[in-house]
Amino acid sequence: MGTAADDAPRYPSTIAAPVEHELVVKKSRFLALVHPVASVAEADEVVARVRKQLWDARHHCVALAVGPHAEQQRSTDDGEPSGTAGVPMLEVLRRRELTDLVAVVTRYFGGVLLGAGGLVRAYSTATSEALDRARVLGRSAAVRVTVSAPHAEAGRLHGVLVDWAAAHDASLVDVGYAASATFTLLVPPAHLDAFDAALAAATAGTRHATRGATEILTR
Repeated sequence: MGTAADDAPRYPSTIAAPVEHELVVKKSRFLALVHPVASVAEADEVVARVRKQLWDARHHCVALAVGPHAEQQRSTDDGEPSGTAGVPMLEVLRRRELTDLVAVVTRYFGGVLLGAGGLVRAYSTATSEALDRARVLGRSAAVRVTVSAPHAEAGRLHGVLVDWAAAHDASLVDVGYAASATFTLLVPPAHLDAFDAALAAATAGTRHATRGATEILTR
């Protein structure tokens, strides 16, 4: 029987930084770039920069996936035979369960025809080998939780919350002091009930947590 953590939604991963890689197949050069992005518009800017920098290349094929669940996906063959470039590149992103990135593979033709199968292998391999060199970042959900307490209790409660967060893959992200002390934590959904129980035990039931929005964290 699975645990609550096992049943938690899974989110696609992303990459930490841009990576470039070159693949040569029968004298054709395939220059691959995989680049993290936060939106389709940002991906379009990356593609535009590549086109400007490598203006003398014949093809700039693209695959992108954006969104918490990679719900926005696009690909283009940019003049290559239909289905031989962008779609195979996008399939690499899907197979690796990645999002919030764009892959651009620029081809300089080497004078030897590769055929449809050769192009599919070249574009997918160039993308895969670039991703092999990237640092992958996992992504997970966390709920923003706030707890308020009188200043007289703040010091002890701060210690309790820090210790609990460290033991439950949560984080204390902010402490505010106004009329009362307010602690803000990011708590994995599977640990919300455990947090409520720990808070009640630490405060004899006098303090309660307020749950806010769910956020997607990258780490």
